[in-house]
Amino acid sequence: MKHRIERPRGVSLVKVLAETLTIPVLLFLGLLFCFPTAFHQPQPDHAKLVIAGAPVERKVDAALQLRNPGGFDVTAVADAREARQAVLDRDAVAGFAATGKHAVLYVAGANGASLEQALSKGFTRIAAHSHQKLTVTDVASPVIKDGLGTTLVYFAIAWNMPGYVLATSLLRAVTLNRRKKLLTVTCFAAVLSAVGFFIGVGLGFLPNDPAALAIAFLLTTAVGTFSLGMAPFVKHFLPLAGLGLYIVLSVPSSGLVPVELLPRFFQGLHAVMPLGNAVDGLRGVLYFDNADVLKPVLVLCAWIAAGMSLLALDAWRHHRMGARQGAEDELEDVPELPVEDPSMEAPAPTALPVHRHHFGELLPMLEGVVRDGEQQPVRHAAVTVMDTSGRQLVRTATNARGEYAVTGLPEGYISVVVSYPGRKPLVHQRLLQSGVAVRSDFTLHDRRNGTTRTAARPLDLASARHES
Repeated sequence: MKHRIERPRGVSLVKVLAETLTIPVLLFLGLLFCFPTAFHQPQPDHAKLVIAGAPVERKVDAALQLRNPGGFDVTAVADAREARQAVLDRDAVAGFAATGKHAVLYVAGANGASLEQALSKGFTRIAAHSHQKLTVTDVASPVIKDGLGTTLVYFAIAWNMPGYVLATSLLRAVTLNRRKKLLTVTCFAAVLSAVGFFIGVGLGFLPNDPAALAIAFLLTTAVGTFSLGMAPFVKHFLPLAGLGLYIVLSVPSSGLVPVELLPRFFQGLHAVMPLGNAVDGLRGVLYFDNADVLKPVLVLCAWIAAGMSLLALDAWRHHRMGARQGAEDELEDVPELPVEDPSMEAPAPTALPVHRHHFGELLPMLEGVVRDGEQQPVRHAAVTVMDTSGRQLVRTATNARGEYAVTGLPEGYISVVVSYPGRKPLVHQRLLQSGVAVRSDFTLHDRRNGTTRTAARPLDLASARHES
């Protein structure tokens, strides 16, 4: 049975430009859409308020709806104490109580100074209309060095992005299996959460509550684990997926601008993105006595579980591919090991058509000729290039003259495996260096003929792995 492999006949300039520009163009459009939409002229959108007393609640609701339709969801409570407690329990962003000539607005500065200012401005007008003097009481103020209530967001971003960067780096660590990569992410998250927390406390940017360590750890672990899990499925679009998730969508919905002042789309993102939930969790443990912390913790755990599920799915997929490929190899004598992770090297290993390479075209890093015992070219011989851990980098086939060529390979030692039905497979080990084209020629003998060249030997995967 002949092994047919489609090979590229040329490199299209339009195709190369399209593939190269897709990711930066989409990121540009995402940033252009998300950041201005979220941050330009923030207005209250269904912000939850509690008002002491039903009669006052109806009056205040009517005034707010007149000035800002849909901006607030107003609920009545019994008295001022319940209004204050609702803010502390994070059931509302503000509470209002009015008695005689005096009115009190309960706010939480930890939710962001811009929200506090917007609420104070609006309720000052309402109190003045009723000839009342408004007193603003901050029931959960941030530390002195965090006057705007946004420092937590900056620390959360610092715990967010390194998880993604670590995941992209681990994809190149082909000697580490999935379990070791997950362990690396976990240890990395533990170190980053501790370093960031103690720096924040030492500089006076964070309150000294060790519970924040758990939120920071979950955030970095969630981002790192999910990035590892999605990498084999999005492949070379990983930068687009990672930056899109953790920057384009996460930062505008993080709480840098208080969530209640964001459009509904970004409020929805805040409810599900790891960065926004981590900010909610940090505010809960540091300023609200752990109020409403369970939901952010569950969301972060769900991201970790999703990442581990994707890793398990990828392992199952490659197990099936390996079993199927093993059956094919038994018929065709093509030794090939299953791929654990997608190659994240740039450029990607690619088989080239064999011809004279003109200026501007890709130049081969590895090339050679496959001949039989009578020094005749072997057409459609399978050529497989693997790294030192046995991970397949690229696979191609020889042309009518027995030639093959490959580019985009990583520097270092690689193994080149050549096979053809009815002939003994051979393996060469070569050292690749940048800017140097390496040749690896083969002579394949019939299985009935026991002689082989000393420059090549029958394939022994165990010995090849040991030598590498």
